[in-house]
Amino acid sequence: MKIFYAYILFVFIGTTSLQAQEIDTIPINTKGLDIKLKRSPLPSRTGTIPFKAVQLAPVVVDARVNYWKTRTSVGINVNQATFSNNWKGGGVNSLAIGGLVNYKAEYSKESYSYVSEVILEYGKIKNKDQLQKKTRDRIFWDNKAALQLSKNWYFFGSVNFESQFDSGFAYSKNTDGNEFPNLISKFMSPGYLTESFGFEYKPSKFFSTRIGTGTARQTFVLDTAVYITRDPNDPDNRLKDKKAATKYGVDFGKKFKNELAFQVVAAFEKEIFTNTMLKSRYQMFIPYDRALVNIDHRLDISITSKLNRLMNVSLTGVGLFDRDNDTRIQGSQTLALGVMFVFPR
Repeated sequence: MKIFYAYILFVFIGTTSLQAQEIDTIPINTKGLDIKLKRSPLPSRTGTIPFKAVQLAPVVVDARVNYWKTRTSVGINVNQATFSNNWKGGGVNSLAIGGLVNYKAEYSKESYSYVSEVILEYGKIKNKDQLQKKTRDRIFWDNKAALQLSKNWYFFGSVNFESQFDSGFAYSKNTDGNEFPNLISKFMSPGYLTESFGFEYKPSKFFSTRIGTGTARQTFVLDTAVYITRDPNDPDNRLKDKKAATKYGVDFGKKFKNELAFQVVAAFEKEIFTNTMLKSRYQMFIPYDRALVNIDHRLDISITSKLNRLMNVSLTGVGLFDRDNDTRIQGSQTLALGVMFVFPR
């Protein structure tokens, strides 16, 4: 009997426990109850935080657009050789020096552009027991303004000048075997001034072709001494009575000649290999008042390769056909190793 009562008590306690667990899950309405929460140990601040406006001064950027791009190259080449008096291999003591200055300025804004380029070259060589001789001598200044008409076509006007610094001589020998110089050219004898306008085709930055439908060229011979030839075997070095009728297309007794012509100028300048620049310029001059056999051609080519920051090697060549100078093609070639300074770097 006691066991029965104990079983009944165990069942009653278990049922009451389950009911209490179910009642604990029911939400309790705490409205109106005075419940105090434990204060947080962390510091806190109540109330509004005041903000003060900070005045920032406007920053003015002094930025200017530079429409000009310039480049200057200065090169110096030196070649020297010395032999002892008993040198059996043969040779002659010599010293050669040459200089080059190339300045180019470009302006471009919207559809208008302007390019100015100056090329100055001069070099001399002195061999033992011989007269000094020039190896290079040129003054060239080209100016061109252009107005863009379409993607690749421009209307242009240009003016360029060309001459030389020093006197040029033709060398011969007299009966004693000594060298004798005859003056054949000097500054502004000849000199060329060319004005041209027309259309330019420029499909890329490295190639362009000018078609000068209206071109005028003035040829100057200001010193009449270039017309006269001296006799190398005359002990008094007197002038020959015989004078050339024309020189560089200018009649004797006149200072210049003006010609109207059709002109084509093609230019190419590009880095063909790493640190190797190819630059060429071809010019064709067709006079309106003469036969087509009198067309003038000139081709300038230069290849310059940088060996390091300063040193470079250059190969230049010029081909010229102008019947006012000579009935045959004239040519010159120069290979030089030297230093080159370029600004800006």
